[in-house]
Amino acid sequence: MGHSTTASGSPASAAAPDSASGTKAKASGTKAKVPGPAAKAGTVGHTKKPRQAPKGASSTGSRTSGSGHAERVFLVQTAFAELGGSAHGPGEIAEFTGLDDSVVYRILQSGIYQRIFERVDRGLYRLRTSAAQLAFTALDHRLDGAQTVLRDLRNATDEGLAFLYMVAPFSGAQRQCVDMAVGDSDLAELGMTPRDVLSVTRSLRTGASGRTILAYLPEVLQQRVLAEPVPDQAGPGVYRDNDALVASLAEVRDLGHALGYEECMAGWNSCAAPIMWDGSIMGAVLLLKLKSVMPVAPESVIEATKEAAAVLSRYGAARPSADQD
Repeated sequence: MGHSTTASGSPASAAAPDSASGTKAKASGTKAKVPGPAAKAGTVGHTKKPRQAPKGASSTGSRTSGSGHAERVFLVQTAFAELGGSAHGPGEIAEFTGLDDSVVYRILQSGIYQRIFERVDRGLYRLRTSAAQLAFTALDHRLDGAQTVLRDLRNATDEGLAFLYMVAPFSGAQRQCVDMAVGDSDLAELGMTPRDVLSVTRSLRTGASGRTILAYLPEVLQQRVLAEPVPDQAGPGVYRDNDALVASLAEVRDLGHALGYEECMAGWNSCAAPIMWDGSIMGAVLLLKLKSVMPVAPESVIEATKEAAAVLSRYGAARPSADQD
């Protein structure tokens, strides 16, 4: 499960045998302040984008009501998710968002009383766990019908083993299997022990589904995964060289799928495709077959896997509200 693949559709190269601060309002037409080249700690790997002053911001940078202030609150919340790391200071968030330090500070202080943020150290803040509750509420019922999608994939691939992997809710740099369609098969028949499930298939650097998820994560999380060791129980096709692994991620993004050759387990090849919700990676659909049956994934398997992922992506996509045209 979670068995990796090269995205190119062929076994990996010889290097790895068999594997592959509320900004003050500006006059119309004035560009927003672009952060300087010196990135602060916690922003490594993030490409800063210039932002225009939020609509409704006052010329003094003071707190405003209406959509302008709301937009700035959302910018601060989003910064915590995109910066990565456990905690951040007002200055770091201000540089990332383009807001003024004082406005960011006031938003953080207000958010503490609203149970959105919490202070973890002098000058450092993080999202409260209540943010996770909001996420779980948003995800409720989104995957109803996933079992049907996986069974359809199994039938379309001549009894392949279909798995649904999602980003682990308590770690943005791991995955977990949340559903499967494997017929009468069990983990023992797959040659996998519970230890394998908790180590090999959890890592994002092993397996087609792992690399598929990793390909779409922010760079700060990718770097965290690249710093991890390869699981001891990984298969002979696992990517051990980080340069080759990074190159495979670019292929995944280009092709929209990954092919794995014995990355997680000897004797098993796989195909995976990403599940994207509102532009963010949420998981991957994995199709697994014996190497003796599928030495190279045929186009029919690739297309069936991508279609299953597309269906599950539509399950989670935002839908226009009733009052929108």
